[in-house]
Amino acid sequence: MSGARRTLGFSWPALVALAALAAPRVALHDLDVVPEGTIVAALLAVGPPLCWVVAVLWRRPPRPFLTLVVVGALYGVFLAVGHQVFWDSSLGMDAPGLAGLAPGAREALLRGAAAMSSLVTGTMVGVIAGGVAVLLSRALPKSSNVAGRAPAERPPGSPASSTGSVHCR
Repeated sequence: MSGARRTLGFSWPALVALAALAAPRVALHDLDVVPEGTIVAALLAVGPPLCWVVAVLWRRPPRPFLTLVVVGALYGVFLAVGHQVFWDSSLGMDAPGLAGLAPGAREALLRGAAAMSSLVTGTMVGVIAGGVAVLLSRALPKSSNVAGRAPAERPPGSPASSTGSVHCR
């Protein structure tokens, strides 16, 4: 079992896939395909973190908060890369208040600030989703889906334990 799976409850490819659920919003927002304030924009913003919370509640990793902070940080990377890729179509050099800087310096400064902002934003989305997941995991009982777990994960003495015997009382 990998360190990520043991600590975070998911493999690295699964963590990246969860973060990638939120990536389409970056392109759709930067290209003005989905206008702000619409139901679709709200679903694109809220849907992926809700999926993250559901995945954590379903999987019950040992550290749900850390798991979603990592997913959020990975989402921040997607955000930063997406904003850089769609830079010219979404902002370009139309940034106000920096007219005194050389164009190259202005662009480097703005791109760096956008990248840092994206990383912080993604991580904060993970922090909020992680907090929600922790609260919900405490409020909701653990799933009784013992039969769906692998034999090594079943509690000892459970009806479908690895010994193969079923005890009825």
